[in-house]
Amino acid sequence: MSDLKLVGLCGSLRAGSYNRKLLLEAARIFDGAGFDEGNLRLPLFDEDLEAQGIPPEVTRLKDQIRAADAVVIACPEYNKAPSGVLKNALDWLSRGGAPWADKPVAIVSAAAGRAGGERTQFALRLMMVPFRPRLLQGPEMLVASPKDHFDADGHLMTESYVNLLSDLMAALRKEAQIARN
Repeated sequence: MSDLKLVGLCGSLRAGSYNRKLLLEAARIFDGAGFDEGNLRLPLFDEDLEAQGIPPEVTRLKDQIRAADAVVIACPEYNKAPSGVLKNALDWLSRGGAPWADKPVAIVSAAAGRAGGERTQFALRLMMVPFRPRLLQGPEMLVASPKDHFDADGHLMTESYVNLLSDLMAALRKEAQIARN
């Protein structure tokens, strides 16, 4: 199926972040799909702001997720948890409608520590439970010390990580195809 639509969310806003590189590698390996990266530069969640109407950038992100066949989330680990940017986006996305329901979702992370973002993935999995996505349980894609595993062009160069990411994206593609039928 070459007409699948993949949406990526990166919990790091930095253009050169290892999580963005990992997200783009995931999209490249997923292959043959239209890919959009959701913009997480959203206003801080505030019920007073929400009472004035959902901001257009939140509506756009929600529409992107709803229209996607699958979503991949690249989540850095900041202070042993997902980034505030990603948490803020999830708070906004929880308001009205259910864009995540039965949506195949894969989580990847790259973190400087030896566990590669294991704590952030655990926390993010808990945060996703109320949304009821088809959250892939594995293989877990945790890139520890990412500066050692990406080349100058931003591609993963460590075979074991490339194989893990390939397996995860194959599983995500399979779930997306099942969800479509």
